[in-house]
Amino acid sequence: MLAEDATLMRAGLVSLLEGLGHTVVAAVGDGDSMMAAAREHRPDLVITDVRMPPSFSDEGLRAAVTLRASDPSAAVLVLSQYAATAYAAELLGPSGRAGVGYLLKDRIGEIADFSDAVSRVAAGETVIDPDVVRQLLNRRRTTNPLDRLTTRERQVLGQMAEGHNNPSIARTLGISDAAVAKHIGNIFTKLDLPEADGHRRVLAVLTYLRS
Repeated sequence: MLAEDATLMRAGLVSLLEGLGHTVVAAVGDGDSMMAAAREHRPDLVITDVRMPPSFSDEGLRAAVTLRASDPSAAVLVLSQYAATAYAAELLGPSGRAGVGYLLKDRIGEIADFSDAVSRVAAGETVIDPDVVRQLLNRRRTTNPLDRLTTRERQVLGQMAEGHNNPSIARTLGISDAAVAKHIGNIFTKLDLPEADGHRRVLAVLTYLRS
């Protein structure tokens, strides 16, 4: 289902999604309607804009965060006009087993990338727009936990934040699967993520987004 307040954009996205072989069970224009339609239809994926009525600030994001917190099975892909890293971090905050994504609206024009993101989030993966990841890489804090990581470990964590699995990271960085696994193990250790926690990959990405 789709939540987008701009009528032309909403119609265009419905047409695009249906052209890609998806069924759009509902298309609404505000956060309250999104929540109601999500509860009614239980879609495989909710796609929502960040800014919607009445204040056009972050109603769509708030609805997405609320939906994920109340329904761990709800997969959500948020579309944003800007690379607001705080939004991405907040979206990933609630725990859940379903897919989640944060994509810039410009990416919609790149049909193959948009289609891939929709399919991956619906399948349970995490997808963060590469431009947001690049912006995060340029951020620095005095007590940044990522300062403990090597350059290669930061590259691996950046790929994880984009939602890539180990084989994909290996191909992108030109290293072996074993090397990727080793780097990820080092990341978990350096970020003080205990082996007992089954969500270490998500927690590592959250640390990355908040740093």
